[in-house]
Amino acid sequence: MTDATRTRPDGPRPLGHTVRSYWDTRHRERDDLASGGHIGLDRPGNEIFYAVRLGQLLTLIGDLSSPASPLFVLDAGCGKGHFARALARCGHHVDAFDASEEAIAQARAEGGGPRYSLASLDEWRSPWLYDVVMGVDVLFHVMDDARWAAGLRNLASLVRLTGRLIVTDEDTDESVERGDYIVHRPIAAYREELEPVGLTHSLFRPYGFRENRVGFHVFTRTS
Repeated sequence: MTDATRTRPDGPRPLGHTVRSYWDTRHRERDDLASGGHIGLDRPGNEIFYAVRLGQLLTLIGDLSSPASPLFVLDAGCGKGHFARALARCGHHVDAFDASEEAIAQARAEGGGPRYSLASLDEWRSPWLYDVVMGVDVLFHVMDDARWAAGLRNLASLVRLTGRLIVTDEDTDESVERGDYIVHRPIAAYREELEPVGLTHSLFRPYGFRENRVGFHVFTRTS
């Protein structure tokens, strides 16, 4: 990581370890919900926001897990592990990673079943493939297009045949930037990266939470 910035008309955008520093600070200074939730919401609001997203996520993953044959799930960009722990409680075998040392330290301290690792989206490697690879409110925080594409392709490589990649973004036809840490990319950009490697867009399910336009994009490995 470096201190590099990418210049844009309204000023420089932080990249590299400055972004990681932002997330380390956010996870250190904000509570377990606000650090990975919506910083504009109070605690009760974030409780609802997490519950809504988790409910939608569970309907997408399904209830096919069993003690004898659990689903293998990867939570990419897990933050402090809120969703990873919830899925582990539901009987799934969960691996989880994040690029923030602060987040992973707190997730490990909390425990709860998942196996946590420190890595960026394009760095994570696994000896096995997953039934579900998910990234909840992660990819639209990757501002650099090359890093975004590399991370997305790496996540795709970890999905088994008939497995699903579940990522969140808006359902938009063009890129939309919001501040220094959010860029929503069009579904065409996702398809351009994922269809050549065998993943097909299955559905989009919006959160349905207040004014939030983000939702779950599901891609299924068909080849």
